[in-house]
Amino acid sequence: MNGWECEWPTGGVAERHHRDPCFDVRRVLVHEVAHPTLVLGSAQRDQRFLPEDARLQAAGCGLVRRRSGGGGVLLRPGHVLWVDVVLPRGDVLWDDDVGCSGLWLGDVWSTVLAGLGLVADVHRGPLVGGSWSEAVCFAGRGPGEVSVDGRKVVGISQRRTREGAWFQCAALLEWRPRELVDLLGLEPVEQVTAELEERAVGLVDLLAQDAPDPEELVAAFVAALPVGD
Repeated sequence: MNGWECEWPTGGVAERHHRDPCFDVRRVLVHEVAHPTLVLGSAQRDQRFLPEDARLQAAGCGLVRRRSGGGGVLLRPGHVLWVDVVLPRGDVLWDDDVGCSGLWLGDVWSTVLAGLGLVADVHRGPLVGGSWSEAVCFAGRGPGEVSVDGRKVVGISQRRTREGAWFQCAALLEWRPRELVDLLGLEPVEQVTAELEERAVGLVDLLAQDAPDPEELVAAFVAALPVGD
């Protein structure tokens, strides 16, 4: 499709995060999430920002550590659209500069949001951290990530190997950070929640209506991907 292979991987969230992708062609991996799962970044080790087992169990939430960087993302059905993009090394879209390598992908998401009537901004500078960005992905802003009116809508993390790059995208359908604050034990709760509400926003709030159908968003994303060799 459009010069890209599209797949819908099966298995649990942990299995899909730890599975090595095949870098033989350009691929889009569209993930469905059946159960709430907190996904921590590969370098997220500070004990202050790690969830307690009791909190996870009480919330019925799973825990996974991904192999790409950044802060935590709460994958909740209907709240986040999770799409991975696999790019072989040597592809014309490849960039050796990690700070620039995901900008084209941010442009794709910007095009998708434009189709919804939203004016999006692709962050083209270095990582901009916030008070809670070490713990929460959507509290900071990295190269290629996409915002609307200064609030982040699409987060992108990246893992690179000798074979290629694996971009993991999380597009917010709804942003209700209080649950994530509680899971991570961030305090003071009300203040942190308010700060995170100012840092990011979901499509439900931006459009003042129900979130777009995930299948339609995926179709728009695939249609916006660059074509050609």
